[in-house]
Amino acid sequence: MEFRVLGTVAVATEDGAFLALGPAKRRSLLAMLLLQPNTAVSVERLTEALWDEEPPLHSRTVLQGHISRLRALLAEHGAEAYGIELATQGPAYVLRLPETLIDAHRFEELVTLARGRHRPDDAVLMLRDALALWQGPALTGTVASPPLQAASHTLEELRLASVEALAEAYGELGEHGRAAAVLRTEAVAHPLREPLSAALMLALSRSGRQSDALEWFHRTRRLLADELGVDPGPALSEAYAVVLQAGVPPVAAGPASTAEPELAFTVPELLPRRPRGFTGRHNELTALGLATAGQYGAIALVTGGAGVGKTALAVHWAHERQNDFPDGRLFADLCGYSDTPARHVTVVLREFLLALGVPVQRIPETEAGMGALYRSLTADRRMLVVLDNARDSEQVRPLLPGGDHSVTLVTSRDRLGGLVASDAARPVRLDELPTADCTALLAAVLGENRVAAEPEAAAHLAGLCDGLPLALRVTAARLAARPQWTLATLAGELADEQRRLGLLRVEDTGVAAALHLTVRQLPEQARRMFCALGLHTGSELDRYSAAALAGCTPDQAAAALERLAAAHLVVESGPHGPAHIPARPDASARPDAPSRTDAPSRTDAPSRRDAPARPDAYALHDLVRLYARALAPEADPDGLTRLLDHYLHTGLVATATAEPGSQPCFTPPPGARRPAAVREFEDRQAALAWYDAERATLRGAVAAAVTAGMHDRAWRLVLLQWPLILWRVRDGWVPLLEQALASAELEQELDAQSRTRALLGWVLHEEGRYDEALAQLEKAPDLARQAGDVTSEAIARINLALILTQYGEIDRAGDLLAHALTLAGRVRDRSTEMLAHQHLARHFLNAAAHELALEHSRRGLELGPSPEAIPRRVLLRTSYGEALAGLGHTEEARRELMNAAREADDHGYEEGAAAARTHLAELPPA
Repeated sequence: MEFRVLGTVAVATEDGAFLALGPAKRRSLLAMLLLQPNTAVSVERLTEALWDEEPPLHSRTVLQGHISRLRALLAEHGAEAYGIELATQGPAYVLRLPETLIDAHRFEELVTLARGRHRPDDAVLMLRDALALWQGPALTGTVASPPLQAASHTLEELRLASVEALAEAYGELGEHGRAAAVLRTEAVAHPLREPLSAALMLALSRSGRQSDALEWFHRTRRLLADELGVDPGPALSEAYAVVLQAGVPPVAAGPASTAEPELAFTVPELLPRRPRGFTGRHNELTALGLATAGQYGAIALVTGGAGVGKTALAVHWAHERQNDFPDGRLFADLCGYSDTPARHVTVVLREFLLALGVPVQRIPETEAGMGALYRSLTADRRMLVVLDNARDSEQVRPLLPGGDHSVTLVTSRDRLGGLVASDAARPVRLDELPTADCTALLAAVLGENRVAAEPEAAAHLAGLCDGLPLALRVTAARLAARPQWTLATLAGELADEQRRLGLLRVEDTGVAAALHLTVRQLPEQARRMFCALGLHTGSELDRYSAAALAGCTPDQAAAALERLAAAHLVVESGPHGPAHIPARPDASARPDAPSRTDAPSRTDAPSRRDAPARPDAYALHDLVRLYARALAPEADPDGLTRLLDHYLHTGLVATATAEPGSQPCFTPPPGARRPAAVREFEDRQAALAWYDAERATLRGAVAAAVTAGMHDRAWRLVLLQWPLILWRVRDGWVPLLEQALASAELEQELDAQSRTRALLGWVLHEEGRYDEALAQLEKAPDLARQAGDVTSEAIARINLALILTQYGEIDRAGDLLAHALTLAGRVRDRSTEMLAHQHLARHFLNAAAHELALEHSRRGLELGPSPEAIPRRVLLRTSYGEALAGLGHTEEARRELMNAAREADDHGYEEGAAAARTHLAELPPA
């Protein structure tokens, strides 16, 4: 029979079976008796062990019941034959047995014997036998009471001391690799046990794995700071110093110092191991080479956002250039963006000095003294100093080496403009990986065949990961752990924006965690701005939109955005050359009044590629945008309302600039707040470019307004886009207009319904959906009439007339146009009157009624002397010329058509000029 406490408390019989001990309290009772074999244990002590809280009144009865059952169980399995007896001794119980039957006793006996052995190989054998007795944490399965927990801790300390003794014995035999293997398992399980980590570092270093030893030190240092808020103690610090100097031969004596004897210089090698799976970055590696070439004391500054691969690039380049730095390479993680506090300059200088061979007792006490010694030791050397993850320029400057021969490589999420200005650092910006390099990175982890089998899915994953190496590595790790998954499967999962950031996380590594470290370092105003960006409805914005979101002035918003750009959380949009945007031929007075069936095609509109960029535009990558959205609850809850109102007011200004003769298509809703400042547009071209640039954002704003129940803003946000809708009439506007109509109906806004149906009908007609178009257009005039908006009714009738003309309903179309003219005249709306005359002239020209066509052309021209009416004037003048020609007045017609073409040319109205010249060519020669 054997009793076990080194693992689950158990009793094993001779044939290997285990006795059914029953509940935890009975197991705990046995454990207490085994911990003190052949010794009376009082009822009070046993009661304390069996109940971790206040014991019940009948605890003694319960304890006696467990004693009786345990005694019967032992007797049933022949315990007496092994000299085992559970006896009562006054107010206590005692378990009498040979102590060699208890695994803990045999363990302690073997450990004691190993300590007395002079030969390390004997000690190894005994310690291995002792540790083999352990089957898990001591006293598993017992009550978590103070007496049992204390006993478990004591046994665990004995086990760890035995592990350390075994590693030491391996070391004496020169088997440092085996020592490291033994220690590593325990160091992982007990990361805050400094002596264990110190022993592991020494074993790793002595087995030739100095970089791993240094990595373990920094890992432990960060954990101590995170968990306990303390720096490494003497054991760990001394081990670190030994590792830094271990096995490094001294070279020529360094520069003379005031101290005697002269310091010996050693060649340091502190670089982490070469990053695995590094791919691409050929341009950036070349840029690094150029930034560090041909300069004295060159400083290269690698900047980029979280997870873009700055450290990997720097370390890879440093390994590639090893031969360029014969006097060694220093490396320090400055923890500028880290869960641990930023490294103090004196701590880093101390590490560097130790690595350079300075004995501990010779290191100056002050930062100034350390810096002076560091610079003197590096002054005449050709070294590489890598300062990774810097927070700001101030953290870097004291760590720059002396002399003109060394190169410093700094990485940071911040631009560190101060370092560029003061020390001529050369920036090397690191952007997202291109798709081909993303695919190569996935293949490096998953294998070429698996990635090559799904090239489209691999490219999709690259896009969903924003080309960030960190996100791609997490993605690859997920796929590597699930070989049954296809790349397309994971791409489908990541496509869900609500889950994407969660999926891009493995254990403590992920995109959100990396971004958190960046945001945490921001000044308060910039941090508030970043949280506010989570409410934004698009991927780009300017200082006016940002000001609305954050509730500040545009200048304050610009300063905050600039700080976010410096931290690579937003990206400044690059400038584009201005596009030529032709004048729209017949812009109506209202948004629901496209006035020709030959409306310009989408290619006549400003393209996104050509449009002039806003000089202060900023963009957010998708993953940054999703992280900002996760922080949106921290933002001002009124931010979304302010943003929607900002777009309403800006849209009204853009409409007035793009279509100067038009009237506002709505008034702001009750309670809408005018922004502190509204963007102004220089000309029509700039206004239309704004519409084009903001199209996706406005679509998102409509959706956000609907979700928030702000339908009074939703339909307005759609209608304000009417200039762009008319220019790009065949560009998929129907769903947006249908949403506007639904919101207008919910708000019972009859005028909005009329305008929306008229515009929707026109779009449907241009898409070839004629029956649907007519159904919308037929309802628009009556809705406008019910709303009491005479001008809106007039325009709705003009729109309906244009469509009916194409259906051959000429007479009804003429009646509608005549009615529209009457309505416009009633309210003295000169712009709509001019529009009605323009279409009546065309109507009568088509009917060969040249006198009437001439009359309406003349009356329309008399109404439109203003510059904003130039496109309509050109069309009316052209109709006037056509009517004259129809009446046989050829020379007058020629003169009017030439004037129309000239006026169109003067104002960049190419389509109008072409139409006038076409009719000129049809005239008989002079």
